[in-house]
Amino acid sequence: MALRRRLASFVLSGTTTRQALVDEGNAFPDAFVTTRLTDAVNWARKYSFFPYPFVTACCGMEYFSVSGPRYDIDRFGAALPRFTPRQADLLMVVGTITQRQAPILRRVYEQMAEPKWVVSFGACTSSGGPYDNYAVLQGIDRIIPVHIYIPGCPPRPEAVLDGLIKLQNRVQHERPDAKWEGLRLHGSGRKID
Repeated sequence: MALRRRLASFVLSGTTTRQALVDEGNAFPDAFVTTRLTDAVNWARKYSFFPYPFVTACCGMEYFSVSGPRYDIDRFGAALPRFTPRQADLLMVVGTITQRQAPILRRVYEQMAEPKWVVSFGACTSSGGPYDNYAVLQGIDRIIPVHIYIPGCPPRPEAVLDGLIKLQNRVQHERPDAKWEGLRLHGSGRKID
């Protein structure tokens, strides 16, 4: 009997008691979700990296092992490597970069669409490694900005995954209007050209 009265009042007035409670001044009903658009976009970017592996030397074997099933880089959203810079947003520079390869690396970086991130993978890429001579570039941060450095010769797969997690954390908290201050200066304080 009470159900028939509620149904009749709904048919006549077109509202229910729940709607009446919301309409009477309850600004936030039970199922109300809010977020900033930038947070949602950064969350999506965090789990959808498209890496471009720029592999030149012995660190490549460690990169391949990270991509394999034992360490499974797919868990972090970086599974499908892209071999064209126009489809990639994560440049993973792996191995020794010589002076002859530097303009090629710079061109690959410039062809990537925004937003883009760079990971320096290994000692040779970060600082020239054991090769302190005129032929080897003493750190790729002299020609392109680097977001994450992964140390080691070669770095362990766990270090690579840790670096990827740190990059995800950074991407999650990026703001589109704020530039990262670390891109203008190297860690030693010298200005990047």
